[in-house]
Amino acid sequence: PTMFQMLQEHPRWDQADFSGLELVISGGAPCPLPVMEKFWERGVDFRMGYGLTEASGNNFWLPPERVREKVGSVGYPIFHIGMKTIREDGSDCADGEEGELLIRGPHVVAGYWRTPEATAETIRDGWLHTGDIGLQDEEGFLYIVDRKKDMVISGGFNIYPREIEDVLFEHPAVKGNAVVGVPHAKWGEEVVAVVCLHDGKTADEAELIAFVKERKGSLVAPKRVLFWDEIPLTNLGKIDKKEIRARIRPG
Repeated sequence: PTMFQMLQEHPRWDQADFSGLELVISGGAPCPLPVMEKFWERGVDFRMGYGLTEASGNNFWLPPERVREKVGSVGYPIFHIGMKTIREDGSDCADGEEGELLIRGPHVVAGYWRTPEATAETIRDGWLHTGDIGLQDEEGFLYIVDRKKDMVISGGFNIYPREIEDVLFEHPAVKGNAVVGVPHAKWGEEVVAVVCLHDGKTADEAELIAFVKERKGSLVAPKRVLFWDEIPLTNLGKIDKKEIRARIRPG
């Protein structure tokens, strides 16, 4: 997603010829809807995929005619791939219920090199435990909600940063953002948003908190918004939430 945002910020984006570009699949991290919409406006078939190192490449397919109807979905499993979502107790989730995504198939790795403990924890009874939270709708289309480790538990409520990040990306002044949970003496964790703004555009903390409240409610709205010059990235270009948490003072 970061790479696609950078492309769209280039001064020649509006003049670029995309007539020879048939399909773009975004992976590695959830892609904000505004980024997808800019490709659609240019007539490019843009959708999200889902893969991970332990289950090579892409695992799902979203038919082009369903992309805008199933916004945010990665599709249904491709041939020879099994998937399910489970609750904390290991039971299968119902349609529309959030749970950890499990995958199995001939493409799943045999294990981690010389680390049998990690292998036994990640691959159980032939199922790869991805660490991602997903939900499957009544038609079998899968939606990735967030990383399990990124979920914020504040005052006993489970809050997924991605839904907040998607809303903040819709604000015209927001160039990039990341939402994390930070230790809090009273609530266990509090939701903190780190934001960088487009050049020449302004927004303050109260405005962005209200922006999220109006669309998602007070429960998930960030308690703090910090304005940084840039969002830290890992060597692979993904948002480095570990580094972000380390820089923020607990509440």
